[in-house]
Amino acid sequence: MKMMRIDSIDLQIIKSLKENARVNASEIGEKVNMSVSAVIERMRKLETAGVILKYTVVLDHKKIGKDVSAFISVSLEHPKYNDRFIDAVKQNPEIVECNYVTGDFDFLLKVITSSTDTLTELLNQIKSLSGVSLTRTLVVLSATKNEFTVLPEFKR
Repeated sequence: MKMMRIDSIDLQIIKSLKENARVNASEIGEKVNMSVSAVIERMRKLETAGVILKYTVVLDHKKIGKDVSAFISVSLEHPKYNDRFIDAVKQNPEIVECNYVTGDFDFLLKVITSSTDTLTELLNQIKSLSGVSLTRTLVVLSATKNEFTVLPEFKR
């Protein structure tokens, strides 16, 4: 996989989009001192290269009734269960992140749900999946930082 070289203008464009994905090319152009068409071309290059994967919305989960966030570590009995486990995880909209990890557990899930009751239901669903041998759940009390991406490094 070839890494795209990011220059200072690309970095400024990415920073602007990270702050607000709805910012228009003319606003970005003013910040980076470029024409709208040049900014759009740069954005297209970043998209084509796979640097920018998508534009999305960030919701306030508490305002939509999703008051409980948790991390669930999951151990599987054997790697032969990985594919079925991953398929089940992808089907569940309350599991917002799934990472295959090293250490005592195989997967680390981030879940966002309505209540401790729905968390209990979700945990029971996970525990009942074929091959799941152990889970450990950490309920989030508060989040002091919640970034969704990191900025690329700019090397001169």
